[in-house]
Amino acid sequence: MATLKEVQSKIVSVKKTKQITSAMKMVATSRLRGAQNAMEAFMPYASKFAEVLGSIAGKSGEDASPLLVPKDEVKKVALLLCTSDRGLCGGFNINLIDKAEKMLASELEGKEVSFVCYGKKGRDWAKKAELAIDEEHIGVVGGDVEFSVASTSGQTLIDSFLTGAVDEVYLIYSEFQSMAKQIPTVKQILPIPSLDEIVEEEEAAPADGEFLPEHICEPSSDALLGEMLPKNVFIQIYDALLQTSTSEHAARMRAMENATKACEDMVGELQTIFNKTRQAAITADLMDIVGGAEALKG
Repeated sequence: MATLKEVQSKIVSVKKTKQITSAMKMVATSRLRGAQNAMEAFMPYASKFAEVLGSIAGKSGEDASPLLVPKDEVKKVALLLCTSDRGLCGGFNINLIDKAEKMLASELEGKEVSFVCYGKKGRDWAKKAELAIDEEHIGVVGGDVEFSVASTSGQTLIDSFLTGAVDEVYLIYSEFQSMAKQIPTVKQILPIPSLDEIVEEEEAAPADGEFLPEHICEPSSDALLGEMLPKNVFIQIYDALLQTSTSEHAARMRAMENATKACEDMVGELQTIFNKTRQAAITADLMDIVGGAEALKG
């Protein structure tokens, strides 16, 4: 049985750990508000952009832009993997990396795959697995996400797609649905799947009987579509970074909340052990006193 001093030392240690996890939960909660506000502020722009793009796409053909044309044979694939720079957020990074591993083992098996890594955790995993890394962006997810990061990276991928350096581009990120639910998601961004999906998104956008007014295109709708489709890729990447950043803070807040509760439970258990150990020590001392008194009487 542990001594009183050892148990007391463990109680002090766990209480200090609880203070740390509680402070980290407060920090994550504060950062979550900022990340969620940024994500929600971007939604109206992304929604209106999809609305206008869907309207123009309805007037254009499938060959309006080379970004819409699939390659005859897919040999080279680029994966954009969004993870965090830090740990202590439960299974957040593990789930995203697991999603990438399953893709490599299934639909991407036998193909030449390169990675664009946003975040240290994904970068470190790719290096350890000896996978090709074209770009790495550290300090993006979890902080202030700049649109320039998404546009620069997106333009590089578009150029690679147009020159034939890559045949397909996929995005792996964490979709933020609620404080308690973040889903690892895979999305194809190049070639852009089809204009039908853009039109469907645009048709689903109006509500309460509203309708999208007719757009008069100058220059032609095909020319405008050629300008807007690259920006659509930038928006997809930027939205994924915002959602992953928000998801990271939510996951860390939940993980630190669970850790704080675990510390409280551990302190309670250790306190019970401390009381039992102290009572056993007192009982042993009393027995010694009683035994000594009886020996003197004899």
